[in-house]
Amino acid sequence: MFLAAAVQLTSTSDSEANWSSARELIERAAKLGAAFVATPENTNYLGPHTEKVRRAETLDGETCRRFSELARSLELHLLLGSFNERSEDPERCYNTSVLFGPDGSRLATYRKIHLFDVDVSDDVRFQESATVKPGDRPVTVETPLAKLGLSICYDLRFPELYMALVAAGAELLTVPSAFTATTGKDHWHPLMRARAIESQCYVIAPAQSGHHDDDGLRNSYGHAMIVDPWGQIVAMASDGPGLAVAEVDLERVRWCRRAIPVAQHRRLGRPES
Repeated sequence: MFLAAAVQLTSTSDSEANWSSARELIERAAKLGAAFVATPENTNYLGPHTEKVRRAETLDGETCRRFSELARSLELHLLLGSFNERSEDPERCYNTSVLFGPDGSRLATYRKIHLFDVDVSDDVRFQESATVKPGDRPVTVETPLAKLGLSICYDLRFPELYMALVAAGAELLTVPSAFTATTGKDHWHPLMRARAIESQCYVIAPAQSGHHDDDGLRNSYGHAMIVDPWGQIVAMASDGPGLAVAEVDLERVRWCRRAIPVAQHRRLGRPES
């Protein structure tokens, strides 16, 4: 059993202010005893998207260096929910999640596979693929705390990704996000609970909240949360920057999987052509 924390931020184009806010909340979580802390999607920058590409960094750049040093100084597992990682395409970056260990080492890197290309309304019209290059592989990582399956935001709508993570042994799923207020009010809670129930995993979902100075001048839904493998929301952040903190008990995962052994019962294969 260990204490986990999901960070809620209101990131903007002011990278230094974003770092200060993230660091303060991570340090607060550590003081509460958290052994695992995760920050939202676009932790270091949530401003104009062409500028996001121009400011993109490598995995050895300042953003990852800062998070590595913070993980080491606080002696915890720290997930940088996502940052703008430089790619080989000068017009697009990766949307990348990085897990650091208590010694500051980089344990895993995941590049967002599913990109948010949608036309919901005048308020929610976006083409993430214009400035972001998709990743191409699911990622799980073994840690002394749990086996983690990594994902980012819009990935949440693709249950087959989470089934692949569970098949690879995941017990805890991370979903750092910047859900829009429009989609979040209807979809955030049911999707998070559904992924937890069907995977029988804990789900840790750090979130962006409030107003950002990106191109769309949009608002994020917030409600960073931790969901247990039965689908119960065991912690949720209030409005604005803050934390959702809860105990993670892997015996709860094992109990759910014994009680309702869906992995053993799964029968559906490929349909006949």
